[in-house]
Amino acid sequence: MFPRALRDTRLITATVLVASTVALVGQLLNPPQLVVAASGPGADVTTVGSYFTYREVGIVAVAACLLGASGTALLLDGRSDSRTDPDRPRVATDGSSDGRGSDELLETRRREWEEHADELGATERVVYEAVLDADGVRPQREIVDETDLSKATVSRTLDSLESKALVERKRRGTGNVVMLL
Repeated sequence: MFPRALRDTRLITATVLVASTVALVGQLLNPPQLVVAASGPGADVTTVGSYFTYREVGIVAVAACLLGASGTALLLDGRSDSRTDPDRPRVATDGSSDGRGSDELLETRRREWEEHADELGATERVVYEAVLDADGVRPQREIVDETDLSKATVSRTLDSLESKALVERKRRGTGNVVMLL
């Protein structure tokens, strides 16, 4: 499904993520203890507390940076998956396009979306067509109002459509905006 180089990169990144997490947790959970010993009669050995040396601080800093970088790389890599064709023009949520005529682009996308609608169940089709009627972008609350379906039914249906990579929900204020992919 993915090219070998991409799989290898993801594997290396995931390995760095796990290794840096183990190093960071190991250092933070087991700080070295500072032991003070006094010499002379009645000398006593006392543990003052846990303090990090410069070496341990360096390990924590490097592990934290690697953890953040590898986690971010995996997160962003997951967002740019192979669902979308990089050569295909994109329509922004504000209605602008990438330079082609917006009417032509919208009609092309509408034909693609209508092909997907034929493969859906009854409730999925109702919700999908409600978004399609709004040119591919519609607030979730409007879908509930227009379809007379309950909020829970619309939410579950959108979960199903998202799992099929047909729609995507984006958080906007206190609600969601649903976009066709």
